[in-house]
Amino acid sequence: MTALPAPAPALAETVTRRFAAGRRIAFAIPTVILVYLVYAAVSFDITGLVQRARFENAAILLGDFWSHKTHVTRDNRTGRVTIAIEGEAKGTYPEGMVPEWVGIAGNVTTIDLGGGHVVTYDDRGARYVVPGYGTLDIRPEGGKPVLTAPRPIPDWISVSENKVSATTAAGRFSYSRSKVETFRYEPGWELWFFTLDSPFYGKSWGELLALATTADRIDPARTNLGYMAREFWTNKMWRHGDVAWAIFETILMAFLGTMSAALVALPLSFLAARNFNPLGPLRFVARRVFDFIRGVDGLIWTIILSRAFGPGPMTGAIAIAITDSGTFGKTFSEALENIDDKQVEGIRSTGANGLQRARFGVIPQVTPVLLSQILYYLESNTRSATVIGAIVGGGIGLLLTQAINTQKDWEEVAYYMVLIVLMVMLMDSLSGWLRRRLIKGA
Repeated sequence: MTALPAPAPALAETVTRRFAAGRRIAFAIPTVILVYLVYAAVSFDITGLVQRARFENAAILLGDFWSHKTHVTRDNRTGRVTIAIEGEAKGTYPEGMVPEWVGIAGNVTTIDLGGGHVVTYDDRGARYVVPGYGTLDIRPEGGKPVLTAPRPIPDWISVSENKVSATTAAGRFSYSRSKVETFRYEPGWELWFFTLDSPFYGKSWGELLALATTADRIDPARTNLGYMAREFWTNKMWRHGDVAWAIFETILMAFLGTMSAALVALPLSFLAARNFNPLGPLRFVARRVFDFIRGVDGLIWTIILSRAFGPGPMTGAIAIAITDSGTFGKTFSEALENIDDKQVEGIRSTGANGLQRARFGVIPQVTPVLLSQILYYLESNTRSATVIGAIVGGGIGLLLTQAINTQKDWEEVAYYMVLIVLMVMLMDSLSGWLRRRLIKGA
């Protein structure tokens, strides 16, 4: 007698079991993520990182982004006093010119930091009057600075054998064997338009307008407006001309790399497309080559090429081209595999050869997709070119790295970061406009 098959489980039991499995998965996935985050926190010592963080340094750094500091320095060996914005020779006040908050009378220099904070240099040493605390009186004894101040010494005063320093809300003060120095912070990017040696420095907007339109020429050989433009463009502190060229180099690096990759990848993508290359082994090789090229990060290619060809923007462009050729080869081949064969067959019925079928039956179909991908990567590579430029020594990335390495020009870092963001926004807008014009015709 033939055995009857076991009855199928009831629909309600099946649905209940599936709901239970789904519930377990819904709880399991967040649990696994939470466990991984805990593991990562322990492995990377997040607690220790927070304990080692020096938030006071971070506050000073952020302050430097939007402000500048003027150094008032006295050489303790010669008694010579220099006043320099950011402590740079390019920002040093010329002889006879001092800011209004600095007074020099003989061997006595008085610095008004505001809010009652006053620093005095003289032949006996230096004194810093801090409202609400008292006076820091420093005098050299045996070649070493000796501090006299109210006790106990607060945390914002640092005392060592050879140096005494204080950091307050009004500024910073430092006394060592060789020099005494006071930093006064002020908002804004000083000397961004004109340096101290420019005839246009310190002029109001109204005075500059009058000079540009109706006033007599400062230099008989050129107009005042042209003189202003030249002084701004060749600003020794901010180097606007060099920065503009660096931005151009960065965009050019991204453009050359992206377009070169597209030109190389387009013909090779036909080898990786199933409907254009019936040879399976050849398709496999082409796809693996694309995977290898795009599998190695662009920064790795940059380091390799910089050792092979030396530094320079062209090396960065080649690194972008190599990386993107692998990506374009994959995406272009996928676009070719998704074309409508009916259009190609229609071209074939006219007796067209393979090249003509590709030209009139394939390219018109994939052009919108290819252009969209190329323009997107052009926009993305503009950001990448900044980092690549820091490695190969070209573009705005090089200037940004140099400014960071100096550990003092943080307002220049902010300037370059703002320009990079504006450059990316411009490329995004331009890319979107080109997509609309070239793809949609709008």
